[in-house]
Amino acid sequence: MAIDLAESIAAAGHESHLMYFKKRKTELKPDPQAVNIHHFPITQAIYRQAFGGLVDLSARISNAFMRKSLFILNGWAGGRAFAKKLEELENRFGRFDKIIFRGFGTFELTWSFRDDRAIYVLENIWHSYSATRLVDRKRGALLLHDRKLVAVSHGVKESIEKAQDTLGFTPKSIRVITNPCPVERIHRLMVEPCSDLPAEPYLLNVARLVPQKNHALLLDAYARSNAKLPLVIVGEGPLRAELEAKAAALGIRDRVNFVGAKTNPYPWMRHAKLFVLSSRFEGLGVVLLEALACGTPIVAVDCPGGVRDVFEGPLQCYLAANSADALAALIDRTLNENGYTVDPQWLNKFRPSNVVEEFVHY
Repeated sequence: MAIDLAESIAAAGHESHLMYFKKRKTELKPDPQAVNIHHFPITQAIYRQAFGGLVDLSARISNAFMRKSLFILNGWAGGRAFAKKLEELENRFGRFDKIIFRGFGTFELTWSFRDDRAIYVLENIWHSYSATRLVDRKRGALLLHDRKLVAVSHGVKESIEKAQDTLGFTPKSIRVITNPCPVERIHRLMVEPCSDLPAEPYLLNVARLVPQKNHALLLDAYARSNAKLPLVIVGEGPLRAELEAKAAALGIRDRVNFVGAKTNPYPWMRHAKLFVLSSRFEGLGVVLLEALACGTPIVAVDCPGGVRDVFEGPLQCYLAANSADALAALIDRTLNENGYTVDPQWLNKFRPSNVVEEFVHY
């Protein structure tokens, strides 16, 4: 999503820079002709500061007494390191107009940095916190208080407003600006050759095999449905063996294909009869937009977060109650109707140019 946003900003005619903090260089990179890329391993930068090692050691000792509190000291040092790096970049490229941070992990690493140009993008709902936990109150105060926030969906915005009431922080402002869906790029990638696609029609899910994605519910729903088409699951994760065992226990193992992660999942989306999402929660549900961009009908459970931002207008009737029986019934009904024709206009508000305009004017 960060890469998509950086490329979208460049495509709109703005100078675009993307910085990432991981220790190792990543293979996921934007077009270097369009986006200036900066690899800044921030944990190493913290150590290079005066007393950086002492700060990290103190943070780890503090974390032993207050679980998940590493960010309090490390983020103080990280914000200082980021500010210094930003000054170096601005001496080279000139002053930046907007500085966009994405995700709680990034906020934690840099919380001491303060600037009126900074915008903080919340990618998922905040659902696990307590007013009685000091670390949660600190997270709200240090990361979110008096800052310009962006929620990627109305569900994320509502979760932050609820946390705000509970934990006592007050953002400077909060807006909903969705993630961009790079429709044109998806159209190019979805027609790339793919030798291992099934020959027959199939149902599809694309997601990491982790608890949030709730593949257990998907398997239960598929087993209870009347669907004759095989179910293909694209993705890898720690729950794979457990989910394969569950499929065997349900008597559907021969009809469920776990094909692992795919660098380019779009041919799989394009050729699917129906895309099914079964998550416990979603910040937005970008895979739903990607499936629509491939022209594939989608159905999903009505989970907390942003799926309702996708299932608007005519799509509302393809959102099921969050249960295996309801999802099974929706799968059957949609297949009996032979799916539906995807209207490209459903993606208009997610188009990169519209998303960039909202950031520019925030």
